[in-house]
Amino acid sequence: MTPVELSRTVLHAVRRAVDEGDLAVAVPERVVVTPPGPGGCGDYATNVALQLARPAGQPAPAVAELLRTRLLRTDGISDVVVTGPGFLNISLGSAASVEVVREVLRCGGRYGHGDSLAGEGVVRLVAAREVRAVVQLDVIARVLRSQGALVHAECVGPLPAEWGSVLDVHVDGVCAENAEVGVRPVPAPSDPLPLGRDAARWALLHPAPHDRPRIGDEHLVQRESNPLFRVRYAHARSRAVVRNAADLGFGAEPGVVADQPALYQALADHPRVLAATAAHRAPDRLARHLVAVADALAPLLPAVLPLGEEKPSAAHRARLALAEAAGTVLAGGLSLLGIDAPEHL
Repeated sequence: MTPVELSRTVLHAVRRAVDEGDLAVAVPERVVVTPPGPGGCGDYATNVALQLARPAGQPAPAVAELLRTRLLRTDGISDVVVTGPGFLNISLGSAASVEVVREVLRCGGRYGHGDSLAGEGVVRLVAAREVRAVVQLDVIARVLRSQGALVHAECVGPLPAEWGSVLDVHVDGVCAENAEVGVRPVPAPSDPLPLGRDAARWALLHPAPHDRPRIGDEHLVQRESNPLFRVRYAHARSRAVVRNAADLGFGAEPGVVADQPALYQALADHPRVLAATAAHRAPDRLARHLVAVADALAPLLPAVLPLGEEKPSAAHRARLALAEAAGTVLAGGLSLLGIDAPEHL
């Protein structure tokens, strides 16, 4: 169960409580679920009970308990705990984690894409005529389109030809100098083009828009200190274990991998991260998420293939499926950032 699906599940529990007469409130349009904060537990938490308590005329813990009893009857949810003033802390069953892997492998590079922004009219984006702003404009438009939005991306003035040829950025139109600019991150302190497309785009996208990017050779080095290298290396290794498994005569079969909760959570979070990236116009959220996926994948990779005379087992096939799913998320995320995901590195 992904965060988007869990959000819908919690919203359905609210709707049932209203329909059954236990809550007298207007059903909200959406429910936000996030990883638990300090004092929380489980896989996800939501403060929906606190939001509904006042209009319902009930204490938040009582509202939380009404929703808890309904959520516990939902397939894929193993436990729900009420903490603090009324937070719902939700634990997902192992079957839900396996279902996330199945969903990633089914959707491929489009995992996390959706239509939540469809039908809301054309989103007009205008960027300053500065290289970082235009690269961020390009990615914001890509992510918005992945969520179903119609986007018209413009720049104040024509783009230099090398921004298109080296960085592979394009705009739908050019607007006047006095146009209202919505994409204006802290400018790049130097020309990023000598880094090449992939490293330059990463250097401009990985820092938050309000942070000053670093433009240097550190984005080219092939070592763990370079986040871009870690992401691309993790993807390349995920593809390598799939090829090696095929050579050994076995393939992926989603199943429970008990010691990888961080990786399961990172994969399940991907749709939420894409939605947040689109909502906040913040490509750095996606870039940082890919680093988290890569770092969570690293401990799994040495255990995917059988060692020595060991025969492939159900555990190997489950680990292979999880590694393949992680590589799929990394490739899809890099594609949205406009960065290549090589199979060999």
